[in-house]
Amino acid sequence: MGNGRATEGQVGLKLKDAEPGLHGHVLSEGDQKSKKVFNSLMSGAFAGAVAKTAVAPLDRTKIIFQVSSNRFSAKEAYRLIYRTYLNEGFFSLWRGNSATMVRVIPYAAIQFCAHEEYKQLLGSYYGFQGKALTPLPRFLAGSLAGTTAATLTYPLDLVRARMAVTPKEMYSSIIHVFIRISREEGLRTLYRGFGPTILGVIPYAGLSFFTYETLKKLHAENSGRAQPYPIERLGFGACAGLIGQSASYPLDVVRRRMQTAGAMGHSYTSIIHTMREIIREEGLIRGLYKGLSMNWVKGPIAVGISFTTFDLTQILLRKWESSVNVER
Repeated sequence: MGNGRATEGQVGLKLKDAEPGLHGHVLSEGDQKSKKVFNSLMSGAFAGAVAKTAVAPLDRTKIIFQVSSNRFSAKEAYRLIYRTYLNEGFFSLWRGNSATMVRVIPYAAIQFCAHEEYKQLLGSYYGFQGKALTPLPRFLAGSLAGTTAATLTYPLDLVRARMAVTPKEMYSSIIHVFIRISREEGLRTLYRGFGPTILGVIPYAGLSFFTYETLKKLHAENSGRAQPYPIERLGFGACAGLIGQSASYPLDVVRRRMQTAGAMGHSYTSIIHTMREIIREEGLIRGLYKGLSMNWVKGPIAVGISFTTFDLTQILLRKWESSVNVER
């Protein structure tokens, strides 16, 4: 009798762990969907904030070189960082990071959440529901996610670029940047450089997500472990960032030139015109690939941290929800 009751209790406990909805609050399909979207948004926002803050000084330095005609080298980049530190203080290396956060938090939240949704949609369309996508849908999911996020948050990216390359006296705050640009250059200026941004985002986001998801899939198939260790995730993300940023870098330079044209005294009318001017004044490699070596340091670190933080935050949120449901 006692053993029978003990067995029943153990079975009941297992059922409770496996199907918390039967013993606690039953969530409708819509509630479950909303919770999943909310978790993706929160995880993406946190991942973006952590990653961008970690590399903010390098990012600011890269932008300053991208929008100027000065030659780039690791030595010159170090000198610029050191001069900025001496003249303006340590925290000036993060100047523009508040604008970066205003943009990156919604951008990363939308991008990661959209990626999860596009994966489901494409999986359903191509007949891979619940399974890993094949290469083409995997690339499309990343490209569509990046395009969605970039379209919705682009003016914030332009504001961040302006704040990164101008002295504090020119723009006192994010709101001040919006007001001055709108009044002096027109509202259309807030979307200047949007074309090269989207053209760059398609290969960048597509290849980044594709590479990361592919490496995770290969790891699961060859290691026998469903989940990689955090350090392995960082490595996969670093590879993804290296490939994605190298493929789209010239368009990133064009985007920055067009975004900061008004503040730097230049006038660029189109993507082709901007490329021609850069190549004419600085050369193909020195102009369109200026700062790429810094991006090979910054990019893999940022993307690795971003992907890893997103995955681990998602796992932690799922574990927390399971423990809450079990307690109920």
